[in-house]
Amino acid sequence: MSDTVDMIDKLLTDLKNIGGVMACAAASRDGLLIRAIMHKEQFVESLAAMSATILGAAETATTHVEIGVPTRIIVESDHGKLIIIGAGPKALLILLANPNTSLGLILLELEKSAEKLKEILR
Repeated sequence: MSDTVDMIDKLLTDLKNIGGVMACAAASRDGLLIRAIMHKEQFVESLAAMSATILGAAETATTHVEIGVPTRIIVESDHGKLIIIGAGPKALLILLANPNTSLGLILLELEKSAEKLKEILR
């Protein structure tokens, strides 16, 4: 178990070290926090639950209108960007980025990390 935790912590640390990333977390598909790197830790469990709900609702909506499962969800505000991406059937990744950050590299690394998390949790 500690090897799994260490691998998830490394994955999150690597994501957090990308320029413009403020915080990141891994959660189960039902919204339970797995691990996180966030300064405002009091919000992390509710963020995990809400992110799972957002992703689940988007998957239901896009499937209902027959356009497939969404690759990711991006929510932009004046103070930052929230990105949620599925990591297989068991988990999802959550990332908070600065508002003016370009998402190119972040999205590329986030997709790679989602695949890694999927493998870790097999």
